[in-house]
Amino acid sequence: MGIVINCSLLTVNCVCAQDYPRRPPDLDRLTQELFAEIQSDQVPVEDIYETLLNYYQAPLNLNAAGREDLRALLLLSETQITNLLRHREANGLLLSVYELQSIERFDLRTIGRILPFVAVAGGDGRAARGPLWQRILHEDNNYALLRYERVLQARQGYTPATLYQGRPTLRYLGGPDKLALRYRASHSQDFSVGFSLEKDAGEPWAWQPGQGRLGFDYFSAHLVLQARGRWKTIALGDYQLQFGQGLLLSSGFAVGKGAEVITTVRRSSVGVRPYAGLLENSFFRGGAATYQLGPRWDATAFASHRNADANLRQTQDSLAAYDEFSSGLIYTGLHRTATELANRHRLAETVGGGHLGYATANGDLAVGLIAVGTHYGTALLKRPETYNLFEFSGKNNLALGLHYSYVWRNLLLFGETARTTGGALGTVNGLLASLGSAVDAAVLLRHYPADFHSLYGNAFGENYRNINESGVYFGLKIRPAPRWEVATYYDQFSFPWLRYRVGAPSRGHDALLRLAYTPSKTTILSAQLRQRLKPRDLPTSPDFPVPLPGNYLQQSLLLYYDAALSPALEVRTRLQASRLRLDDDQAWRTGYVLAQDVAYRFGRALKLTARYAVFDADNYDVRQYVYESDVWLAVSVPALYGQGTRAYALAEIRLGKPLTLWLRYAETRYRHQATVGTGLEAIEGAVRGEVKAQLRYKF
Repeated sequence: MGIVINCSLLTVNCVCAQDYPRRPPDLDRLTQELFAEIQSDQVPVEDIYETLLNYYQAPLNLNAAGREDLRALLLLSETQITNLLRHREANGLLLSVYELQSIERFDLRTIGRILPFVAVAGGDGRAARGPLWQRILHEDNNYALLRYERVLQARQGYTPATLYQGRPTLRYLGGPDKLALRYRASHSQDFSVGFSLEKDAGEPWAWQPGQGRLGFDYFSAHLVLQARGRWKTIALGDYQLQFGQGLLLSSGFAVGKGAEVITTVRRSSVGVRPYAGLLENSFFRGGAATYQLGPRWDATAFASHRNADANLRQTQDSLAAYDEFSSGLIYTGLHRTATELANRHRLAETVGGGHLGYATANGDLAVGLIAVGTHYGTALLKRPETYNLFEFSGKNNLALGLHYSYVWRNLLLFGETARTTGGALGTVNGLLASLGSAVDAAVLLRHYPADFHSLYGNAFGENYRNINESGVYFGLKIRPAPRWEVATYYDQFSFPWLRYRVGAPSRGHDALLRLAYTPSKTTILSAQLRQRLKPRDLPTSPDFPVPLPGNYLQQSLLLYYDAALSPALEVRTRLQASRLRLDDDQAWRTGYVLAQDVAYRFGRALKLTARYAVFDADNYDVRQYVYESDVWLAVSVPALYGQGTRAYALAEIRLGKPLTLWLRYAETRYRHQATVGTGLEAIEGAVRGEVKAQLRYKF
């Protein structure tokens, strides 16, 4: 993480709570350690980034944090959390973060990873700082930022329209510039207030306050107050909810399967969270509150109403139950063409519900009841395809769930079971075990029937939704020597009903083996192998016009090296390769990317980061997703396929104490291609260049 604990400091005899110089976290390395291999551009990296950055700016107080708060960091094992809580109970409040070295299982690597996100404090800092408006004005985590992005080359969607068969061709209605404006002030366990505005490239400027368009196409705002007597949380505006294992309510802050094979398997029940991001479809809008009923009980109630993007259609059948229906929600958040604008905010969505929770004094046992009711203003009716037979249809859905977690010695049992409209029962249950000082294991079982309709869930699974899936996961982490770590998992899953592009019940597996070596506190080397067997229909032919069920086998290799050669210079090398083969084809489709990163810091005023990468992927099925450094609070995970090079340069410039400027240029050059992209995104030529600039002012 780039956080080095000086051994001489660790021997200081601290007699009182004290602050310490916290360096910014190395979120690039941490993200790669958690994910290892990104399989899609839909991974919620931005949500995880912002959550961890919020912990850095408003660090978690280790003297007040409960078990669920510590789980939400994703950086501590269950045994480490238990040892910390027991140490606090036996010895009183921590006097310094350096006291962590005396807690069992807290090695220097663990302490170094969590240092940017935690603090040690006592008492109620809110009372000493005055009323809320004064705390907002004097809060360190109080900033505004303006971001600008643009693709330099002309794309088809921005060229003048022409006539085709007497009609003008489709074009974007707005310009190619993308803009975002954000403001936020927050303090851990106290308050969060902010707003976000965004205009995507191609979206037109419009002043329509009644439709949420204030020049910018997207607008979001929130106010969250915490720790107000018995009121644990009061949220107004946009917020997220995460309870239990995320089977019914999950905020998106979930990693799932990755290089961290143990701690990311279970979810943390963090309750109501403020939403300040730019993802346009991952939040509730309205109000939520959590009230402390007694020493062990709390209750949460929430209500949300928002208009979602959807394509509404008129029913042609006079005997149909609905005159108008929608085939599904649209999650792109893009409103660039006349059709996309016509679908903007067409479907009214009203959600309400609550959570009743109980936890023992030490947090070893926690249980909760969840109720979520959803009403759509227009009925949802999926296309009449066989694989959609059990999909949700209608206007109303009611989901009821029960979740639990129980810590016994070195074991954690956790799970959640829920029932949705129609009577289907979905369940996920797991076990984390510390089998010794150097061995941790995880087991998780899940079953989500084809008619299980969890509309806001994101529990552990292979599918992007918790539906039509059963599986069992085994994870194991071994530290055979102080600087070595071996992590592995095996996930066996099945799909009882048909899926898109899979015309029969099917099954598959996912296996990973990762070896990591840390020769020093600032260097890490890792090697990873992964194999996935997933079902997919075989291509049709004149002899077999009906798709036949088959499988594709994908194998991947990842070699990663990260070293801080000096306090100012850091280098990273990444080799990522994969190959894929369908059942009926003996030929392998292959893809690889080799990326070299260099980062250099010129004192406190300037940091430069650059990458040069070479890639070669036979087709889109073996595309390579590679995480890239970006401006603060932004995420870049491009999909690379074909042949070419990818390079970018990022400069972080401190213009003074309150002002920071980021400048980024990225370029992809393709070989053997006359155009880049398709449709309205097509570029004549073999180069795509992107510029991005961001200015942040800290109040």
